[in-house]
Amino acid sequence: MVLMARSATTTDAFNAVAEASRRDLLDAISTGEVTVGELVDRLGLSQPQVSKHLGVLRAVGLVLVRVDGRRRWYRVNGPALQPIHEWVRSFERTWNTRLDRLDDLLAELNDKDTP
Repeated sequence: MVLMARSATTTDAFNAVAEASRRDLLDAISTGEVTVGELVDRLGLSQPQVSKHLGVLRAVGLVLVRVDGRRRWYRVNGPALQPIHEWVRSFERTWNTRLDRLDDLLAELNDKDTP
């Protein structure tokens, strides 16, 4: 087995979202601005965990923060997700083509079974 050095989670969006907890955070933030406390309540993670993961997401630009007095409001930076969206979209095209072929095959088999 060859061991490869792992890239830092703050090098790009792909490395940042490799961690399931960070994907969960992005899901929780996707509905609008939220505070760390709200994320702790929604996800059941500790405050230090949420803050650590938000720090990674901020470092790669996936999350933006707005300071309002003592509160920090976090929101998703949609344009920064574009590279991930484009990459996933290439798989979507492939799977849609395969599923369309499967639909065609099932329809053909169904037609053969129908008298």
